[in-house]
Amino acid sequence: MPNTRGINWTALFTSNFLGVFNDNLLKNSIIFFALSWKLPLWLNYSQLISIVSAALIVPYLLFSPYAGNITVRISKQRIFRFFKLLEIPIMLVASVAFLIENVYLAIFSVLLMGIQSSMYSPAKYSLIRDIGGEKHAAFGSGVFETMAFLGILAGTVAASILSDYVEVWVLICVFLLTALLGYFSTATIKVDEVPVEILNQSNNPFVFLKQSYRIAKRYKDVNASVIGSSVFWLIGGVLQMNLVIHSKLYFNASNIQTGIIMAIAAIAIAAGCFAAARMAGRSAGHKLILPGIGGMILFLGFIAFFDLNFYFYAVCVFGVAFSGGFFQVPCLATIQKSNSGRKLGDLIAYLNLTTFIFVSFGTFLFWILTYFTNQNSQIVFFALWIICIITFYFFNKKFKHRK
Repeated sequence: MPNTRGINWTALFTSNFLGVFNDNLLKNSIIFFALSWKLPLWLNYSQLISIVSAALIVPYLLFSPYAGNITVRISKQRIFRFFKLLEIPIMLVASVAFLIENVYLAIFSVLLMGIQSSMYSPAKYSLIRDIGGEKHAAFGSGVFETMAFLGILAGTVAASILSDYVEVWVLICVFLLTALLGYFSTATIKVDEVPVEILNQSNNPFVFLKQSYRIAKRYKDVNASVIGSSVFWLIGGVLQMNLVIHSKLYFNASNIQTGIIMAIAAIAIAAGCFAAARMAGRSAGHKLILPGIGGMILFLGFIAFFDLNFYFYAVCVFGVAFSGGFFQVPCLATIQKSNSGRKLGDLIAYLNLTTFIFVSFGTFLFWILTYFTNQNSQIVFFALWIICIITFYFFNKKFKHRK
């Protein structure tokens, strides 16, 4: 008999990789290609980065509650397949934007991708538990995140290369082919799901957040893990935006060199996620959280306080990102292991909504700091260092008396 779990793992991980790849290819292609477009006078390069990044995450505020509710009530596989199919026409909209070099339409296509991603996110994350059960939740979460960051890596590098060396029609072909492959990969997932439930959860984001916080309190460490994972995405989002500015302003890096730095970060996060996935399966996952955040403090401190050469800067970026992946996986694994049944979809939606709040704060913080300091990326690294110290204190206090 075929290894059903292995086939489902492969399909889920592949679909996740392709979806994240297309998200980041689109986002970063706008950032790189727009250098040659005629931008509005009010829009500078740093603001474009902030707006494009925000367009991908803002939908999580409006749609996460509804996405969580339908994940509880409807087959997760059906939800996943339907929204992956919608990726194809969205990529057609993006293709038109690049053909006519219209930054407004390009940003709108990113917004559509954000809506699509927010609607199926709880379903795809909940399938980890359906496929692997509690025993394999940490492994599944770790590899799932590893593939996500490999998707970020591939999308970022592809955007930097395509912007320098190929015509726009090649980029369009990659958009559409990736969307098609993602849909067909999703369609191969066949798994027995936890039975559906009818829960009285509000679609109002603020009410949903309050309700979900109370539900999460029933499960050990879930609220803390939601905070931890959200902080990770805040740091990761700001770090990704700041690497573009810092590499260009401090090292006069080309698009390729900037893409390499961002690729190093993605590889490191993927490696940290995979390492944590292997270790969390054999020990208490919370023991990995403090070393992870401690590593981020160490390497961010080097970047924030010292005048580094390009190569040591790259090493520190790797160290920050690896530590971040090591910190993220035990947070996700705790949520997956919560024995929440079908409510896991709502918990994932709660995670997404909280992550949106943190990432939105991070995007706003990046915009404010760069706007009022004439794009001083060193200040941004210092702000991330402070956030990591606060996070370390939070988890150290929580786990202080735990063996």
